[in-house]
Amino acid sequence: MLKFVTDAQTYPHKRTPDVRREDFNEIYQRYAPNSAADQSGRCSQCGVPYCQIHCPLSNNIPDWLMLTANGRLKEAWAVSNETNSFPEICGRICPQDRLCEGQCVIEQSGHGAVTIGSVEKYLTDTAWSEGWIKPIIPQEEQGQSVGIIGAGPGGLAAAERLRRRGYDVHIYDRYDRAGGLLIYGIPGFKLEKDVVLRRIKWLEDSGISFHLNIEIGTDITFQALRAKHDTILIATGVYLPRHIDVKGADLDNITEALPFLTASNRKGLGDSVPAFDQGQLNAKGKEVVVIGGGDTAMDCVRTAIRQEARSVTCLYRRDRENMPGSQREVANAEEEGVKFAWLTTPAEFVGQNGAVDGVIVQHMRLGPPDKSGRRAPMPVEEKTQHMKADLVLKALGFEAEDLPNLFQQPDLPVTPWGTIKAAPITGATEMAGVFAAGDIVRGASLVVWAIRDARDAADAMAAYMRSKVAIGTAAE
Repeated sequence: MLKFVTDAQTYPHKRTPDVRREDFNEIYQRYAPNSAADQSGRCSQCGVPYCQIHCPLSNNIPDWLMLTANGRLKEAWAVSNETNSFPEICGRICPQDRLCEGQCVIEQSGHGAVTIGSVEKYLTDTAWSEGWIKPIIPQEEQGQSVGIIGAGPGGLAAAERLRRRGYDVHIYDRYDRAGGLLIYGIPGFKLEKDVVLRRIKWLEDSGISFHLNIEIGTDITFQALRAKHDTILIATGVYLPRHIDVKGADLDNITEALPFLTASNRKGLGDSVPAFDQGQLNAKGKEVVVIGGGDTAMDCVRTAIRQEARSVTCLYRRDRENMPGSQREVANAEEEGVKFAWLTTPAEFVGQNGAVDGVIVQHMRLGPPDKSGRRAPMPVEEKTQHMKADLVLKALGFEAEDLPNLFQQPDLPVTPWGTIKAAPITGATEMAGVFAAGDIVRGASLVVWAIRDARDAADAMAAYMRSKVAIGTAAE
């Protein structure tokens, strides 16, 4: 250990921009075993592990780095797997620069953080290739069942944890594949789809049942689901896009981010996507403008580049330092040819024959901090410009859908923001046996937080079901 004084920070080989623009494969290759050991050996094993403290899952990072440095890979993987349902996924898509690596002590001292995410990915990829990952076989079947609404990261994480405890787990999802945003939202250059499909097959092999193309409230009622299972977990995520209220926003070829990303991912999976083939959700040859500064906006700009857009520009109303997206993603996008127009926002969309062909861009400046703690954007009077655009993608974030209406369950408790009203940590709602976790409770957030919330809720659900058994036994 403590090799940070002699060994420089080295990430796995990153393919060159001109090569990676040609496909949707992940941009980083895997570490070689010696490289993973050397980079893990840079860890300072500090007394207060800020990396672990700032990881939503409280991953025991120093321990599995030490084990990796000493060549004890199977043990290292077991330690990383203990606190994380899907380490190979988090290793790929977590914004480590904002979480563990951003808080690394040697990063703060100027030596460059330990490459925690890349080692995490390496460990679990090695575990898969070596056959260490086996289907779950519970020590005892509990004889109780769980219904989970939503097959995204939160739902899958809860399912894994509950199945280990011996519960009969059923996942319901309205889409034709499990995975949620892992499959249809996040592009392959960040998360190749066979990584997700492999994990879902493992869950199926572990005895978890998936019920796809099921709309709760239409194909099965919420009450019927409650009657069928001992507990219910709502883990739908948030999918309702935020809109921008400016003149011309109803013109053709102005679309939301998620349909665009879903179309691209479906094409990569081999699906028929008429809206892509006919050009509506295809950036090829177009002047593309993406509005937003979060990770979804970065996914859009980098997808458009790979679809051979003529140009791709990202408008963001704050500056680079105040954007919510990962700085690594911004750097990757810039390498690939994306242009960023900082301190800008759309003032009006203009077009001909009902279709957009340009954006009137309002320049902004930063004023005092707003309620988010970031400096608030304010318009610079009379400073606008015209920007060409024949495809505009809105990546402004997501809000909760009207679940009481969709589920035809008006008593479902929700907050003023439409998210499910649930107790902290446990995720318990006011409805007996109904729990909720992930973005549908906390609002749009990171995959790693959905996993953490779902694992906590799963523990609470197990305790609730044990209490039902205890009450039933006492009554007898």
